Amino acid sequence: MATAPRPRTTTRDPETLALRLTAWLDARLPGAEVTGVRAPESNGMSSETLLFDIDHPGTPLRACAVRLAADLDAYTVFPVYDLRRQYETMRDVARHTDLPVPRVLWLEEDPAPLGAPFLVMERVEGRVPPDVMPYTYEGNWLHSATDGERARLEEATISVIARLHDQYPVGSCEGSALRRHVDAQRDYYAWVVDGLPRSPLIESAFDRLEAHWPADEGSAVLTWGDARIGNIIYDGFEPAAVLDWEMAALAPREVDLGWTVYLHRFFQDLTVGSGQRGLPDFLRREHIERRYAELTGHTPRDMDFHTLYAALRHAIVMLRVAYRQVHFKEVAVPENPDRMILHHDSLAAMVRGTYW
Repeated sequence: MATAPRPRTTTRDPETLALRLTAWLDARLPGAEVTGVRAPESNGMSSETLLFDIDHPGTPLRACAVRLAADLDAYTVFPVYDLRRQYETMRDVARHTDLPVPRVLWLEEDPAPLGAPFLVMERVEGRVPPDVMPYTYEGNWLHSATDGERARLEEATISVIARLHDQYPVGSCEGSALRRHVDAQRDYYAWVVDGLPRSPLIESAFDRLEAHWPADEGSAVLTWGDARIGNIIYDGFEPAAVLDWEMAALAPREVDLGWTVYLHRFFQDLTVGSGQRGLPDFLRREHIERRYAELTGHTPRDMDFHTLYAALRHAIVMLRVAYRQVHFKEVAVPENPDRMILHHDSLAAMVRGTYW
């Protein structure tokens, strides 16, 4: 992903979508004009996003973004795209916490206007740490920042996660939220490999999770799901908007923390493997755990388990993305399907218990 062209993610035509969006908006804001329609520099691997402006008589220019459910003709990353759930999650997080979540404006569940359900939200200006090439590589704004500036961004990002977990009200949760979360990943993996070669590495990772299941899972909180700096728009080095809530779920706090730790390590490992130093002192596991404990009073536990779980979850996504490339005849399936998982070496080390 970081060292090759982005795989195909859509079969839709942006210009056609722009015309249809204008017609849809006219029924809600008569006389409004949609201008400046464009795709962001880094569109998502699952849902699609278009940016646009609304010029409406008597109101100032409004910067917006439209997020569409995945194109089912483009070999989707996930089997279900519940935009109502995303819409309600963003609305409720904005209502119950002080996190900077973009204001959601409209939800359209009828696929007819744009060919898929979609939601419209206000657009927040700022900058996002890039995924391609990753922010750990030389030549981007975060890599070029000072150690002190990156430390500010790290502290502010951990604060976002801590405040979400502490502020969002969660009622009683019967049974094991962690078990439900892991079982959902098992179902997702089964969907990914249906009729295709299975991954012995992913299955061994599931086995290791079972063998090292936490004795005390902890209480469930609302987890962001895709808790990483690439899903935050920053104003300077402070979070201005927290994005991408499609993976939000009730789970132990450590599910988010493990994802934050591992997704940075994923990029850092790629960078070191390419011969660059990367950002070895940024988003270190011990820093994240210590600061989170200071902010919440909860000391993260069983983090070897949860970072393995993050690497496993990411591996399933990467395998699906690889099979999508196979579908579009961009790559061929190797003899060992585990080689299709970009971080198979680090996941294998976690399964052996030698990574950390």
